[in-house]
Amino acid sequence: MDIALNLVTIIISIVLISVILMQTKGSSFSGAFGGGGSDTIQRTRRGFEKTLFQFTLGIAGFFVVLSILSSIILSS
Repeated sequence: MDIALNLVTIIISIVLISVILMQTKGSSFSGAFGGGGSDTIQRTRRGFEKTLFQFTLGIAGFFVVLSILSSIILSS
């Protein structure tokens, strides 16, 4: 059970990192690491961006629940 829980946590964390990196605005990965320009425009999310954002929130929530569950099971 412990091995399966750890494996699922690792897979979810990799998916979460990938989804967060896909949300970068602009054409390069420099925006993901703080290299974005100062002339960015604030706009609302639509279409795929909105779906990706909501998916990110769901995956992050699942990761938090999974981490809490893992700590409870491992402390027993």
